[in-house]
Order: sequence, then structure tokens, then C-alpha cells
Amino acid sequence: MNTPLKISILAGAMFALTACNNGNDTRAIEDTKAAEIWPKLDIAVKQDQEVEATVKEIMASMTLKQKVAQMIQPEIRDITVEDMRTYGFGSYLNGGGAFPNNNKHSTAEDWIKLADDMYLASVDESVDGTNIPTMWGTDAVHGHNNVIGATLFPHNIGLGAANNPDLIEKIASVTATEVMVTGIDWVFAPTVAVVRDDRWGRTYEGYSEDPEIVRNYAASIVKGLQGHADKDFLSDSRVISTVKHFIGDGGTVKGDDQGDNISSEQALFDIHAQGYVGGLTAGAQSVMASFNSWHGDKVHGNKYLLTDVLKDKMGFDGFVVGDWNGHGQVKGCTNDSCPQSINAGLDIFMVPTDAWKPLYENTIAQVKDGTIPMSRINDAVTRILRVKVRAGLFDKPSPADRKFSGKTELIGQQSHRDVARQAVRESLVLLKNKNNLLPLNPKLSILVAGDAADNIGKQSGGWSITWQGTNNTNADFPGGTSIYEGLQQQVTAAGGTINLNVDGEFEDKPDVAIVVFGEEPYAEGHGDRENLSYQQGDKRDLALIKKLNAQGIPVVSIFISG
Repeated sequence: MNTPLKISILAGAMFALTACNNGNDTRAIEDTKAAEIWPKLDIAVKQDQEVEATVKEIMASMTLKQKVAQMIQPEIRDITVEDMRTYGFGSYLNGGGAFPNNNKHSTAEDWIKLADDMYLASVDESVDGTNIPTMWGTDAVHGHNNVIGATLFPHNIGLGAANNPDLIEKIASVTATEVMVTGIDWVFAPTVAVVRDDRWGRTYEGYSEDPEIVRNYAASIVKGLQGHADKDFLSDSRVISTVKHFIGDGGTVKGDDQGDNISSEQALFDIHAQGYVGGLTAGAQSVMASFNSWHGDKVHGNKYLLTDVLKDKMGFDGFVVGDWNGHGQVKGCTNDSCPQSINAGLDIFMVPTDAWKPLYENTIAQVKDGTIPMSRINDAVTRILRVKVRAGLFDKPSPADRKFSGKTELIGQQSHRDVARQAVRESLVLLKNKNNLLPLNPKLSILVAGDAADNIGKQSGGWSITWQGTNNTNADFPGGTSIYEGLQQQVTAAGGTINLNVDGEFEDKPDVAIVVFGEEPYAEGHGDRENLSYQQGDKRDLALIKKLNAQGIPVVSIFISG
């Protein structure tokens, strides 16, 4: 009896077409019954008197400059270790395509060294007079995807197709471990966008167009990253999570990235807020503000949403971090000056580029002249310190000496890749099986064609080592397996024959052809499309399939998107 051929694809996922559902209704805030729309959440992580007392004690000793420094998050390409020692930033990040020493091939040891150097500088009180530990935040959105050799998982849309919340928690736990190997404290995930228009370039970052799936997944990934509130919450095996992007990023008009969501307030809750219901109830400690607008008002400057809804009505007591200079898009703001965002409820400015210094200085001046109330600064810093105390950052050793730091054998280890393979199997979507061609007999003579067949970068998509997932080769994914390589292993072991020819050429006619094709990798902005036609005006992949069909060869088509 022949064993059916198993195909594992570490890839992006298919997505179904959906009609636009942004809503044409307009809304007047003064007329809404907001209290009936936004529930008070029963958040699993309750305030603790000892934590609150510790935060209050730290706050009492801080100067205005020290407080504002907690609210500034620069990027590793724009600050030095000495800057950290001088200013004592509350956090910092590496954006997509940023690496220690500006080297894509930085080793895990390079990541750990930078984390340790930054941490030690932050607790060195000789210059800035404070010893508050800093936090490093990173976009580990489908595994620790900035680090070469890390385990990569299918993107969120593929995981949504799996519809398996328990698997999602495993994936998040694996990701947390690999992130901690490099000394990092904080992950900018999960993305809980509920996509209404697939022309949006970040569609693949959303789990589903079904708010219920998104709500359940948000809870699972938060538990996987942070631990359960009643068990190992923010233990030495966990990282801080971020539910993002608050709110409505998946519902902009025409799927325009950073565009305008014109949903009614009820729809905003029913559709776009369900990921926050799940993630915040599970205890997520940070929320990232969204680039998009709601009825023309940028969320980064929307006090009603950030403060009245998120913090007051829903009861979120962690901190709100901005997105990449998102405050600079608020009316009347620039990247280096935006009191409107702080007054609206933003607690941390994500401020890459050299705008961090004037933003820091301007914010201090705006507090002194009364533009920003001191009470708002105190609230923001209280929230930041609350999370740091809950996460044990004041008690943990420096990053190089933590539980998983430096255990590089954990990055991409086999048990982690086994979880990824399970995720790949469960994320695949079979669109049709004409004439019951599948499963294939592995003893057949098989031709593998298509430019994605032996291209790990293309099957991994955006946010894979580089920001857009481009300019990578298979060598940049040690431990990864291309689709052709996976097929080759199975077929060879079974005694079949397999040949790779991207253009579909052959000397001996094969029994079957497998054509692997699809979109090039992309991330935010670059993925936006006017329409969903694939290869409009240049149907070269369709031509390849038709060429093989015309020669009487059955074809299995594997399409990679997102």
C-alpha cells in the first residue's frame, strides 16, 4: 500500500474574498450610548496593593525629566548605549529591518550583548539619577522573525484558517522562549485586526474576518506570551504582550493602510474591538495605538477612544504605546512635538529617527507651561511602572543572566519546528481537488515548477528577517525547508523520482506536476492593492499551468498569498 504524499508548507496562507463592509453610516459622539456599547471587562490581572505601593514609592522619587524619559521609545538605529545612560529611556525597540550593529546576520550573542548593554546603562544612575530598568520591544509577529535561525510560523491569516486556539497558545509560548534567548522583554503582538477589505496590504496580519475567532485567538496568544494570570503570569518564561492596533485598522475605507474607518460605534465594538475583549481580559499589559483614523480623527490623538473607552470604560490599567511616529500624523502635531497625543491618553511615544530628542525636550517644556497636565504625565508613568513591576523587571538580573538568555540551542530547536509544522499543516486551505488528484502517490515521477517552489523567503512572506521580507536567500533561513525540499525528502524516501525546473521544462514526461507560485513578500504599505486580480496584465504563472495542462500533465497548484 502506498503512503499518501504529505506536503508541509512554511508559507503564507490563502484568504477568502470578502465584500467591503465599512458602513456608510456617520456618527455623532454626543448622541451615542457609549456606556451600553463598551463593557467593563473582567480583566484576569487585578491590581495588587503591594505593586501599587512600589510604583507610588518610585514615582515619589522621580523628576519630570525622568518621568518623560519613561515615555520616550527610540529605535536602536537612532540611539547609543551612552544615550540610554544619559536619558534613561523607559523602553526602546528594533523596527523591521533593524539589527544589532546594523547587521542582518547578527548572532544571538550580538542581540544579547545589546540588550545587556542597554539594560546596564538604564540602571546606571550616575548620569540621569535613576535606576529604572528599560524594556526592549520587538515585532515578533510570526515567531522571533527578526533573528536568523529562529522558528517561523505561518502568518496570522493562516493560523486563523487552522481555527485552533490551543495551537496558537503553543506558538506564542515558543515565540516567547526564542525572544527571551536574545534578552528581549516585550513583543508587539498579537495583531487583532478584523479585516473587512482584502485589498489592505496587512490583511495577512489578521487572523480572521470572524470577530469570534479573533477574540479567542487574542486570549490564547496573550496567555502564550505572558502566561496565565493565575499560574505563571510574566514569570521568567514569559514576555510582555501588546494587543494591536487600537482600533479599527482592519476596517478602513477601501482597505487603505492608515486610512479612515467610518464604522458606527456599535460596529467598532462588535467587529473591531473583539480582539481587545479577548486579549485584555486575558491580561495583556500593553496596547498599541493604530495609525488609522475613526471618522477623520487619528486614533493617536483620540481621547475618547484611548482614555474614555479603553482605560475608563473597559478598565485597561496597562500602558498605551504609539506606533512608528504615529503621533506625528495627529492634526497640529509633528514627529517632534505632540502634546495632543499625551493628553489623549498615549503613554509611550514610539519615536524612531532622531526626532526623539526634540520630542523629549518639547514634552518637558509643554508640561512646564501647562499644555500637558502633570496629572497626565503621572498617570502615564504610573502605568509604565506598574507593568515593569508586574513583569519583575526590578528584580530580574540583567538580560545576559536571565533564564533563557544565551541558550542559543533553543532558537529553532526541533520541538519548536515541530509546532511550526503542525501549524503549517493545519493552516493549509484546499480550494478544490479535481478528479481526486490528491493525495499523490509518492512513487510517481513528479515535476516541481514555479518560482516559489524553492524559495523559503517567498513562502515565509513579510516580516521575515527583513521588514518587507525581501532581499533574502534560502541561506538566510538555516533550519528552514523550502516546499521543493520537503517534497524531495518525502518522494525520495518513498522511492519516487522528483525534479525541479522553475519554468516547467523536462526531458522525460512526468506523471504529475506541482506548480508553486504566488505573491512576492510584502509588509505594511507595500501590500496595498487597487484590486485583487493576481498578476494583472501578466498572467505568467497561469501560462505555466496551462502549458503543462496542454501537455496532458495533471497539475497540483500551490498558491502562496499574504
